[in-house]
Amino acid sequence: MPEAHIARTGPRILVFSTNPISDPGIDLVGSAHMRYQPGVVTIPVPCSSGIRPSWLLHAIEAGFDGVFIAADGGDCAFVPDCTTRTAKIVDTAQKLLTEHGHDPQRIKMAAICSVCAEPFVNHMEKFSAALEALEV
Repeated sequence: MPEAHIARTGPRILVFSTNPISDPGIDLVGSAHMRYQPGVVTIPVPCSSGIRPSWLLHAIEAGFDGVFIAADGGDCAFVPDCTTRTAKIVDTAQKLLTEHGHDPQRIKMAAICSVCAEPFVNHMEKFSAALEALEV
């Protein structure tokens, strides 16, 4: 049986979203009948400060064109300095990407709240365009 061919419809983006805050905002995109690129895949995590930089490198090397961290911002229930910790993770991951010959712009982070459907869609559109400009 021949293998099915799936047309590429834009960059593949892995999104780490936080269960209590950003994940409901991303879910709201569907409830509001909004759309974003079909190549976006989300993985919920309890807190963005628990993401390992090596996971982001692995995602790029496994075929994702970009990784987006939808952080809690100042609303994290686990640690008061979540945004600062997550920013350090992103910085470390970007250095890892550079060391492995990948463009560090393939990783982005933004705070996405529980009602931030439209901002999330906007972030995905801008990130997709930026990734396409990198000649994905």
